[in-house]
Amino acid sequence: MDELAEQNYVVIDDFIDNNLYKEIKNFLFDKIDVFDQAGIGALNQNTIKKTIRGDKTYWLNKERDQELHVFWDLLAETKSTLNRYCYLSLSGDEFHLAHYPSGGYYARHLDQFDGRNNRMISMIIYLNENWEPGDGGQLEILDKNRELQLVDPIAKRCVLFKSDKVPHAVLKSFKDRYSLTGWLLYQPTNLAPILG
Repeated sequence: MDELAEQNYVVIDDFIDNNLYKEIKNFLFDKIDVFDQAGIGALNQNTIKKTIRGDKTYWLNKERDQELHVFWDLLAETKSTLNRYCYLSLSGDEFHLAHYPSGGYYARHLDQFDGRNNRMISMIIYLNENWEPGDGGQLEILDKNRELQLVDPIAKRCVLFKSDKVPHAVLKSFKDRYSLTGWLLYQPTNLAPILG
């Protein structure tokens, strides 16, 4: 967690085990037909702009999506660890599954919406096996020194970063790219589907 505190982001390989990886991936493919085109902006300002963002999402709900109970337990443990070692007061979360089809990307942005400060930590878990350098789809992070860092979206890798401090983008993907993505919140919210 020192890296997260010092450089505003950390990359953790093998964050989840094979069993949880398979559970999440199977759940994703069970729901893929009900994914919605992702928008940008919060609440009534949420709009679909494919020139900025080209993924589809399925918003998760702890009560409805109990098949992912092992993930929810891991998430609670992660929040507890961050609260203990990074002196945060994380008390909620909002998560979705994301699918970038071939050609999909997301222009550089911050995860913290204007006028809202509840998103503290962004969290991405990648669900892509056999990802090759030519497949694109890297997470592009603008670090504290204003230098670009590229993170390949390989299976079981987790990226944590400060939602209000780290500008980032998803580079154009040349094949289907999957992730479980969300935010650890200062205050809980039940508005995940509308907040985007």
